[in-house]
Amino acid sequence: MTRGGIPRHRTPLFVLALLSLFVARPASATIKYRVSLARSDEHIFQVEMEIPNAENAVQVAMPVWNALYQVRDFSVRIRSPKAAISDSADRSALPVDLTPIDKQTWEIAPPARPARPNDDSRVLVRYAIEWDDAGPFNSQLNGHHAFVNFAEILMYVPDRRGEDTEITFNDLPRGWKVISELPTGHDAASFRAESYDALVDAPVEAGKFSDFDFDDQGARFRVVVDSAAWEKGRLEEDLKRITSYELRLMGGPPFQEYTFFFHIGAYSDVGGGGMEHENSTAIAAASVESAAAIAAHEFFHAWNVKRIRPQALEPVDYTKEQKTRALWFAEGVTSTYAAYALERSGLWTKSQFYDDLAMQIGELESRPARQWQSVEESSLDAWLEKYEDYNAPDRSISYYNKGQLVGLLLDLSIRDATGNRKSLDDVMRQMNSEYAKAGKFYDESKGIEADVEELVGKPYNDFFRRFVAGTDAIPYDDFLGLAGLQLKRDTTQTADLGFWPESVPGEDVTVSGLEAGSSAESSGLRNGDVILPSRGKSSPQDLAAWLRGHSPGDLLTLRVRREDQESEVSFMVGSRQDRQYSIAEMPHPSERQRRIRDGLLRGTTGE
Repeated sequence: MTRGGIPRHRTPLFVLALLSLFVARPASATIKYRVSLARSDEHIFQVEMEIPNAENAVQVAMPVWNALYQVRDFSVRIRSPKAAISDSADRSALPVDLTPIDKQTWEIAPPARPARPNDDSRVLVRYAIEWDDAGPFNSQLNGHHAFVNFAEILMYVPDRRGEDTEITFNDLPRGWKVISELPTGHDAASFRAESYDALVDAPVEAGKFSDFDFDDQGARFRVVVDSAAWEKGRLEEDLKRITSYELRLMGGPPFQEYTFFFHIGAYSDVGGGGMEHENSTAIAAASVESAAAIAAHEFFHAWNVKRIRPQALEPVDYTKEQKTRALWFAEGVTSTYAAYALERSGLWTKSQFYDDLAMQIGELESRPARQWQSVEESSLDAWLEKYEDYNAPDRSISYYNKGQLVGLLLDLSIRDATGNRKSLDDVMRQMNSEYAKAGKFYDESKGIEADVEELVGKPYNDFFRRFVAGTDAIPYDDFLGLAGLQLKRDTTQTADLGFWPESVPGEDVTVSGLEAGSSAESSGLRNGDVILPSRGKSSPQDLAAWLRGHSPGDLLTLRVRREDQESEVSFMVGSRQDRQYSIAEMPHPSERQRRIRDGLLRGTTGE
């Protein structure tokens, strides 16, 4: 299929007429969507879904999750769903019942009537759905633009997900254009896909965005930017470095065209982030620099997770959680390669790479949960991340964080075991050939372990048992020493409030993560208490600013609100020892250590 908005050659109408005599379904048997943006000021997408060949009862459904490993029940946003039916003999639409089956599924039963020759009954489903949530994991419609993850606004027919689809945008505001990494349909505001799954894996941006393109190693790259102020030259240069390195690493592009969607600056209040798709990515960032750093991660997903994919994620199940033990590899090792790409392409200095590594170590070591939650268990529990308590340091670790570290340790181990003749890069290329190019999926962590063992020629069950499935303390000095690196540890004493001041822009500051046995808890403070301004001073807006203003032993008085009651609590600010980490090069590494370190930093192998 040709992608990138370039239409296929159209078949002449007389040929279509002849074909209709010999096939059971006409060439026009495509599930069609029409989406109106006329109510942009109300943040309402008006959707019409046309389902052909619907002589019998039809079920339609709304996904419960997309973009994030979170059940978000998109059906809650639907308003006034209605259904009607028409046929080829009478194009007028007859209203029919749209009967709820469960929270995301409806059934449409066509009225009984005599069968007609060449009958082409079509079900029409119409509804409104509201979205005004910024960021790459959501959908948004307002007077400025529209950004859509299709699974968040479009129903589907569960037993017909594999059929062709077409979507058309109507009522675009004056001056808006629309773009997606899909083939164009009958006009510039319509797109086609070979299935519902392919359709919803390609987001769309509509508005007065900026765009540019470039070519690299036989692929075309389109860059879409929604930003009031950005540096085209800087962004283009950074992207070219990232794409060039990762394409060379993986042996060339697995696509003809790829699109970057950037929301820069205006979305910084929701935090940065990116969402990968098969041939595109959507990224929100506060600056061009952070946008490029996120792109290094998201672009590598074009291989790792979108094509080199765990079996547990296939096929996609839109009706419930879909768990896998391998997110440490799909996401965490992707972060390993994001850091490699930034350093090896020259966007980071060697010192920045070391600083990031030290920060990742510090993050993992600051979480007591590392002692009982493995990175596989963290992968399985990704669906709990939407719950605030789950993210507490004594409750969970991040498969991104530990997965990135495990990826680096695995790379060092492979380089050491093979005398720097092989590396994790070879594992990625091997898995690309074995799985992605062959249309196969790997068997969770066992599949990864098997590929490492095949490459290195020795068992790796001990490494995977201890650091992937298990919770053994990571011997950083042993692993880093293989590359002539040292982990330095410094201890400082800092103030400890005994809780986390949870702050959301424009909302109250609340007590979160209250530590059992702390002075704050003994004073009567409770999770969920709202911290109110005291004696004319503002509430704390972030943890760092709050801590800078207090020292261990200070008497702290807070005015708090719990339900409808206000009170004051006082307690002594505690103290804790914080450990700071840094990475240093050994002054006199052996020749073997130097080769491994140079190979790690340059992405090379060899004696």
